[in-house]
Amino acid sequence: MTRPIIRFSAITPFFDWRWLDSPSRNRWGTRMPTVRDVTIRLLRELGITTIFGNPGSTELPLFRDFPDDFRYVLGLQESVVVGMADGYALATRNAAFVNLHSSAGTGHALGNIFTAYKNQAPLIITAGQQARSILPFEPFLHAERAIEFPQPFVKWTCEPARPQDVPLAIARAYYEAMTPPCGPAFVSVPVDDWDADCDWVSGREIATLNPGDPAAVTKLADSLQRAISPAFVLGAGVARDQAWEELIALAEQQKASVYVAPYTSRSVFPETHRLFRGFVPAFKEAMNTLLAEHDLVVAFGGPLNLYHAEGQGPDLPAGICCWTLGDNPRVLSWAPVGNGILGNCRAIAAALMVHTYPVERTAPPLRLQAPELDRAVLDDRLAMQIINEVLPANGVIVEEAPTSRGPMQEYLRLDRQDGFYTSASGGLGYAMPAAVGIALARSEERVIAVIGDGSAMYGIQSLFSAYQLNVPVTFVIINNGKYQALRKFGRIFGMQDVVGTDLSGLEFCALARGHGLPEGIRVNDAEGLTNALNRSFATSGPSLIEVLVSP
Repeated sequence: MTRPIIRFSAITPFFDWRWLDSPSRNRWGTRMPTVRDVTIRLLRELGITTIFGNPGSTELPLFRDFPDDFRYVLGLQESVVVGMADGYALATRNAAFVNLHSSAGTGHALGNIFTAYKNQAPLIITAGQQARSILPFEPFLHAERAIEFPQPFVKWTCEPARPQDVPLAIARAYYEAMTPPCGPAFVSVPVDDWDADCDWVSGREIATLNPGDPAAVTKLADSLQRAISPAFVLGAGVARDQAWEELIALAEQQKASVYVAPYTSRSVFPETHRLFRGFVPAFKEAMNTLLAEHDLVVAFGGPLNLYHAEGQGPDLPAGICCWTLGDNPRVLSWAPVGNGILGNCRAIAAALMVHTYPVERTAPPLRLQAPELDRAVLDDRLAMQIINEVLPANGVIVEEAPTSRGPMQEYLRLDRQDGFYTSASGGLGYAMPAAVGIALARSEERVIAVIGDGSAMYGIQSLFSAYQLNVPVTFVIINNGKYQALRKFGRIFGMQDVVGTDLSGLEFCALARGHGLPEGIRVNDAEGLTNALNRSFATSGPSLIEVLVSP
């Protein structure tokens, strides 16, 4: 099964009797549609009837006579708006439409625009601009050099030269966003453009599946067949390309060890599968130690050599043959070692199955089991184990708890396709709003947002959106009273004390009530957390659990 074609059909003009009183008519006597009319109809045809935004003065005309079949999702801060849209786009596999205010609002959103770029999330980001007639006078709340502001973290930017070009620009933004490597595109729209007359815009068809160069795939298949100890290192592109089943089949056929690439932001392989060996660290020396037993490493769907700090030694141990596969030419261009194939992970994995056959190899060793925990001490390891114990079959984990990432990888074994999301950028303030967007798209499932106390304060306004939308999200706040991840990282630089990391005094249950949630539950022991999770999972709307953990 190949990736779906982006398909658009032509739009047929229609007659609306409400237009007869309008002074602006075409040669047949019917009213010309406005830029707003054309844009709304184009979005409807593209399957986009949800708009994420925080309204400002220069955006209001877009919402005149807002259609009944559209939904407006309010975020109380623009970074929250983009985070919700990002999660929604990844969950629906279609571009999400975002409407921001001019410079100030776009500036608020830039952190999560950066994350959307790293997530390869398809977004159409529009931002208001002041009226064209007063732009020469630098009016209040105008956007100077609007198309440069969000660069370089958007694939394409435009402020149309004419009002009539706005729908065409939005159409191109959609095609740009949805063409691999997917990502955000940006259109700045002057406030008076929405009411201008405009011709209808017809859609087009674009086929986006790249199966990879056949000769290169055959060469990789030969290397795989000859390997003694092959390893697959899987990145988020495996999830974007829906290659889950193909990679399981290929790994089983080849008895390959399977690892998750550094800082992978999606679920890419069942973590209880006997071939799963663990997570590749983002540090050169540790990466080399982990992969030294292999003679072939194939990185599917993401960078292998993604480092968090400077290291010593080679990028891979001597004697290892390496291939990197994926849809992002930038990743292939800066990969420091090995060969690359630009293409769709699912298509390449399927082709490799055709060009290879099962070989007699010794199965790789099993992944070590995590140590037993003392259930009398609620730390983040035990919190992750308890979540694992009570996680419903339809549960989706969204995570932004940097201190607890290691314990999560040890004790929360995720086995579900599209069952995990986090930020690919390392920036904070993504996961809380993304959880709301994912829950909005997947309303029959339960989203569990596992958030650190420091991370939560970057997107706490998401609680209000969750309350307004009544989405099925359980926010689990891991509260250790500090920026613990930063304190740990400080030791790399020989720092025993790190200033500005004390977060004591935050009360997340009070914050939950203040944003409309009926209650927050604070727990400090294993039984309390188990009961609170089960209680939350039994409800249909959002809830918050604050987990006080021991260091």
